[in-house]
Amino acid sequence: MTTTESTDVLVIGSGFGGAIAAYHLAAGGARVVVLERGPWLNAEEFDHDFLLGSSYTRIFDFVVGDGMSVLSGNCVGGGSMVYFATMPRAPRFAFERHGSIGRRMWPASINRDTLDPWYDRVAEALPVTQQTWDKVPYAGGLFAAACAHAGRTANPAPSAVDVDMCTNCNWMMAGCRFDAKRSLLLNYLPAALAHGAEIRPMHEVQRLSRNDDGGYRVHYRVVDDEDYRILHDADAIDAKIVILAAGAGATPVILRRSEPELGTMPHAVGRYFSGNGERLNTAVFDEDRVRDVLGLSREGGLAYGAYQIGRGPTVASWDRLDGSLPEHERFSLEQLYFPPGLGTILAQVPDATGPTWFGVEKKEMLSRWQSWLTIFTMSEDDNEGVFGPPPETGNANRLSQQMLGNGPLRYEPTANTWRGWSLSDAAVKDILERDGLARVRPWTNDLVGAYTVHPLASCRIGDDPATSALDDRHELRDHPGIFVTDGSAVPGALTVNPALTIAALAERAMPGIVEAARLRGVDVTYGAPAPDGAVTARDAMPSSA
Repeated sequence: MTTTESTDVLVIGSGFGGAIAAYHLAAGGARVVVLERGPWLNAEEFDHDFLLGSSYTRIFDFVVGDGMSVLSGNCVGGGSMVYFATMPRAPRFAFERHGSIGRRMWPASINRDTLDPWYDRVAEALPVTQQTWDKVPYAGGLFAAACAHAGRTANPAPSAVDVDMCTNCNWMMAGCRFDAKRSLLLNYLPAALAHGAEIRPMHEVQRLSRNDDGGYRVHYRVVDDEDYRILHDADAIDAKIVILAAGAGATPVILRRSEPELGTMPHAVGRYFSGNGERLNTAVFDEDRVRDVLGLSREGGLAYGAYQIGRGPTVASWDRLDGSLPEHERFSLEQLYFPPGLGTILAQVPDATGPTWFGVEKKEMLSRWQSWLTIFTMSEDDNEGVFGPPPETGNANRLSQQMLGNGPLRYEPTANTWRGWSLSDAAVKDILERDGLARVRPWTNDLVGAYTVHPLASCRIGDDPATSALDDRHELRDHPGIFVTDGSAVPGALTVNPALTIAALAERAMPGIVEAARLRGVDVTYGAPAPDGAVTARDAMPSSA
């Protein structure tokens, strides 16, 4: 007779939602196993190249849907390995949004004030610090100067980067070789391991089933190290508590595939997906105008010519983050960097008379690579994404050895979403084309639809069972003992980078998850300090937390 392995807590995914849960529960005494679909890479394995099978293709999950493509992390550390570590707090108005349901989306128990102490905890743990102007690299300075010239403000963004260690190599999207980026490999995950948690890479969870004792069985397949289309051994682990943190593009797929065995899922599972209202504009600068209009120069007599130097977004314009503006007219703008390969594929030629994606004009544009600037919009969409039937395995039908897949997400932007995009496109054009500084081309949605690196809301928290999959403790409705702590729990677009909010919500969920685990017979306590032992933010928590 085969005996199924068991643990107290099974965590699916090792990004912010999974790592934070694994740490607190292991530190509290629970037996914790983390299953991660992707590989476990260390700093020296994050190669600065585009070879198939190196870090770049191994750690990304690029899923093309119907009208929306999603880029996510696929490795131990999840999104923290491929993010740019820009960590603002969501503006106060984001928590009061109504979105497509016509009433407040967020649970009544959560607003900016109640979430601030949890933001503090994460900021202490990573840590998050405010960048200063003297540390802003060239691309950020160019964007700031252009904003000032256009009569707009710009600010260095808070980040989880040790700027004194940063080499400004601009490869941080493919992991950081220098450990300057404060990924989860440097805090929550090693702290979880130190308390006995076990992390298993290359384990892709397929579905959940319920055991007779009220616990759950988590069914997985082992992913091939080189070709992610190949799945090896199938097995399962029993757990009293299951925490899904596989990301907003995978968590609802796992739950939908589990429905025949678990029973009916809440209506909101796999609905209300948000791409965080994201959009790209590519600008090609006239170096002479940069010098003459903005008065900028750098060593070697260049005015700019430094797109490849830096560390992702360092400067943002938050002029439109104004709660008095109508919903769907608020957005932030960030200077951004995509490495060669991905960046050149995504960029479209300004003022093209022929195709914008390829051809002679695209080749001429590529010759001016160092004079580019990419501007990233985060606005307010209408939560219009819906997941169709799940694929046979995983979250997508794999189209290549690594990274690329076709998924079940359908996304058709509403007029509300388009209003935010159009207003932001106009703002970017006004800032960067003023006085002939640059030529700008917005994203067209023609090739792979809309695009997001911050998927949200596909299993969101809320007070209304009709429009939320989770209660305000992040527990899956009608399925006690299953919790969701990744970006899919965030109710809607935030108008800023969401990583800090995802992490703060996961921290906030932990006391309730610990309580639920205790009720299910797990000997666990809550109250661990930050992963490095700091207790300042913990001690500042309200006594009721």
